[in-house]
Amino acid sequence: MKLPKLDNPNRYKGLYIFDFGDHAGVGFTAEEVAELLESERYREGKVYKIHRACPDGQLELKGVPNETFLLESGMLFYSALEETAQGDFKRLVDIAIEGAPPCRAKVHLVHFGDEKFAVALIYPGEYEDEMSVWLSDRAYRTTGAAEGGTGAVERYYQAAPEILDRYQLFGAGEGLSRTGDELLGSLKQVVQR
Repeated sequence: MKLPKLDNPNRYKGLYIFDFGDHAGVGFTAEEVAELLESERYREGKVYKIHRACPDGQLELKGVPNETFLLESGMLFYSALEETAQGDFKRLVDIAIEGAPPCRAKVHLVHFGDEKFAVALIYPGEYEDEMSVWLSDRAYRTTGAAEGGTGAVERYYQAAPEILDRYQLFGAGEGLSRTGDELLGSLKQVVQR
């Protein structure tokens, strides 16, 4: 895969390279990659995330399995007391209002029964690292057990807990991604942004 020399390579950190086979494009958002992988024509493309960019233009890449873009991931923060879970829910919503998360996400305050409550934070699977950093940077802590990942979200949906409250979070980068004809019309460009 041959990549172009990038002006200001650091601005590509966190974006993606999509290898179409005959050429590659640099600078796709996660939402754009997900849309490409959902299409019949590009579902076999290879995806790499740009983790670091050096001033000399070298990029540190990490291959990302295509399935990652089709899954939801998340974190569940458990509590035995409804009041504690309500406080955890409110703090999470408040930090999202103060500084938007890296992607769209949903927050549920749920009751599993038998004095088991949880705050569920659910987001696209490709944002695992970014959401962890976002929570850590904001020092979000709870007192109970926690679990995360795609498996935790699958178990959450299977358990079908009672949703007591919900909140939709909007990502900081929303509105930057192209869709449909606008995205498809730019695929021959080597540098997307």
